[in-house]
Amino acid sequence: MTTNTDNVRIFDTTLRDGEQSPGCSMSPQQKLVMARALAELGVDIIETGFPASSQSDREAMALIAREIRSPTLAVLSRCLPGDIEASLRTLEAAARPRLHLFLSTSPLHRDHKLRMTREQVLESVDRHVRLGRASVDDVEFSPEDATRTEEDFLAEVVKIAIAAGATTINLPDTVGFTTPEEIRGMFSRLIATVPGARDVVFSTHCHNDLGLAVANSLAAIEGGARQVEGSINGIGERAGNCAIEELVMALKVRNAFYRLDTRVDTRRIVPTSQLLQRLVGMPVQRNKAIVGANAFAHESGIHQHGMLRHSGTYEIMRPQDVGWPDTQMVLGRHSGRAAVEARLRALGYLLEEDELKLVFEQFKALCEKQRVVNDSDLQTLMQDASVSQGYRLASMTISDVGGRANALVELSDPEGKRVSETAQGNGPVDALFGALSSATGVQMTLDSYQVHSVGIGTDARGEASLSVRAEGVEYEGTGTAADIIEASALAWLDVANRLLRQRQASPARSETAAA
Repeated sequence: MTTNTDNVRIFDTTLRDGEQSPGCSMSPQQKLVMARALAELGVDIIETGFPASSQSDREAMALIAREIRSPTLAVLSRCLPGDIEASLRTLEAAARPRLHLFLSTSPLHRDHKLRMTREQVLESVDRHVRLGRASVDDVEFSPEDATRTEEDFLAEVVKIAIAAGATTINLPDTVGFTTPEEIRGMFSRLIATVPGARDVVFSTHCHNDLGLAVANSLAAIEGGARQVEGSINGIGERAGNCAIEELVMALKVRNAFYRLDTRVDTRRIVPTSQLLQRLVGMPVQRNKAIVGANAFAHESGIHQHGMLRHSGTYEIMRPQDVGWPDTQMVLGRHSGRAAVEARLRALGYLLEEDELKLVFEQFKALCEKQRVVNDSDLQTLMQDASVSQGYRLASMTISDVGGRANALVELSDPEGKRVSETAQGNGPVDALFGALSSATGVQMTLDSYQVHSVGIGTDARGEASLSVRAEGVEYEGTGTAADIIEASALAWLDVANRLLRQRQASPARSETAAA
């Protein structure tokens, strides 16, 4: 084993340190769901918990060990025989077990937390690493609060741990105290001078109290660390841990500088982040790097114009590479005409110069009243500008007869004529979509469908969103109304009208689709 490797190992502690973030506790079953996602993401090590601390952590490890066989599974243990025994029992079912031992080493912790001398700390490290290594081949040792430990003593601790059989040495910045220059030098000096250091993997575990967790982790890599410990979305104690998604993408985007990579499937980053948000109920801020809603969103007219010419002008990575479907052009008061025209074109509107000028003036006026202009707002502007809106909902009736739902819809077609159709389905929405399809002649395959409430009390409205495939293209539609069934109809028509406008704008495509 050597620290000179082309890859940096990702040690994910979302289920252990991350779960210690206030309000982020997970049940054993939730931990299993998250562990599956982490395995699919491609992390090398999953730290499942602290077995000696709770029955819940022991149950979680048992569930995870039975199913997750590829990543190494680690558990945390204090340097206490009882802790080690509890940890070893949970590791018995793991295909690739790792015992992660820790003991505080800084003067502050030695004097006030442990009440131990230097000699007692060294003796404990030696005895407990040997005890763990007698039962498992993969032992990681962490001198807690390493970055506030005297470096000569830290070197002694690391030397003892390696001699006792530790295969990974983790140097934690437990309270987020260090700086990139300091941690880079610490790793570089210890790896160069401690006997046996080049035969083990050095790891970094940085907290974000000063907002430097990712920067410090990258600096540790420059100093020779080849394992990084962190969590999805950076969750963890106090201000959290190194955010795995940021660290991974920094190595990938700046590969020419670091010349190192990870095994992570970056396309799984956003789905994994969103899963964790649902499990613990802690959303990330919109401007969060990589996984925040604004990470690939652009409102500035200058930026949007550049993006329309070449995405590299204002994006250093593709949104699809981390799991987002696409770049978002957010329309607001800072947006320019090029962005508005591009969005209208995507909605199926191909406007003449005078039409575009009128709509853009109305768009700018609307921006003085609201922060963001969405697709439904643009479609309203099209109506005000006398641009054809396609099919519009006049009325609908939903009934249940003999266990089957019936839907009757009446629409106003693009020429203003009334058309009505009925259909049956397994439920009201299924019947509704069938009737709309018959009335418009548009066939779509539904991929996903969601409804939720917007607003509260008497102002609450239903919003429906759906994702469909039609003529080999994916579309998304939204609708808002007082009733969720009506909102669903408007969402369906949103897509149908867009598709019909695109057919009209491209006769060749229409003929091909008809064939």
